[in-house]
Amino acid sequence: RGGMLDVGRHFFPVDQVKRYIDQLALYKINKLHLHLSEDQGWRIAIDSWPRLATYGGSTQVGGGPGGYYTKADYQEIIRYARSRYLTVIPEIDLPSHTNAALASYARLNCDGVAPPLYTGTEVGFSTLCAGKQITYDFLDDVFRELAAMTPGPYLHIGGDEAYSTNHEDYVTIMDKAQPIVAKYGKTVIGWHQLTGAHPVKGAVAQYWGYDKTPPAERAQVAEAAKKGTGVILSPADRSFLDMKYTKDTPLGLHWAGLVEVKRAYDWDPGAYLAGVPESSVLGVEAALWTETLATTQQLDFMAFPRLPGIAELGWSPASTHDWDTYRVRLAAQAERWDALGYEYYRSPQVDWPSAG
Repeated sequence: RGGMLDVGRHFFPVDQVKRYIDQLALYKINKLHLHLSEDQGWRIAIDSWPRLATYGGSTQVGGGPGGYYTKADYQEIIRYARSRYLTVIPEIDLPSHTNAALASYARLNCDGVAPPLYTGTEVGFSTLCAGKQITYDFLDDVFRELAAMTPGPYLHIGGDEAYSTNHEDYVTIMDKAQPIVAKYGKTVIGWHQLTGAHPVKGAVAQYWGYDKTPPAERAQVAEAAKKGTGVILSPADRSFLDMKYTKDTPLGLHWAGLVEVKRAYDWDPGAYLAGVPESSVLGVEAALWTETLATTQQLDFMAFPRLPGIAELGWSPASTHDWDTYRVRLAAQAERWDALGYEYYRSPQVDWPSAG
């Protein structure tokens, strides 16, 4: 039962992360996945590569000041998460989503030229250099320091949307990155494109596809699952909390479709991906991407009321999931959210109590 917070596109300070931890804990979510690196910002201090944070973390979407977590900040997040019974899963996304790192160190680029910092929202244009040893030295240093700071068993290496990385280079980088994670005692998680390389024994693939995902890509995940790769389900058109509720939602994106409250709840993770054994499904994760989200109120509005439904899919049997009874129980949460000051979306699919 996971919740992902993207602090790469927009940076959120420690207190905001703690607030989200409290919201996750309220609904028995027990994993906090922190998306710590992006094209727009590198958010964790790495002593051996200090410019990653000080320069790579100096901006965000739209050109704001950005920011990063010191090691003490990160330890405080971990401590607070643990106090709420959540395990922190850090993510360093690669080989794409790496412009902040490439801008920080010219030698990480194939041509030795650092690109400018990036504040837009396009994806897939950046890539680590498969043919340079410095790439793997870099990953070794980053994973070593991150693993030393992270008591939980997992380290996420991304692997999605590597559109400017050719297939051979992608496989090379992902196949070399995975053993480095294992070297430092962690279990590797990657987005489901990892199954296009060679997932190591014990690896976990996080599926973020949606209704328009090609059947061959789904089959690739199913084949890996049958060979022992665990699967976390985060279908974009069900559990991406940044998707608009309706076409009129002022925040969010809609590339995976519109995701009203019923759609986010009314699916069975155990049977969602054809060919994936239910025993391979390790759980579900709600992902809160932040291309369009920069404030506490905006995070609240997109997470609630969808977050509790996705949590329920993870912590109760599928036989107990029924939209008609769930929507009544969901409406009863409004009084709590009002008292806590949450700025939630009053979906017309739910009979909310009258204001006041």
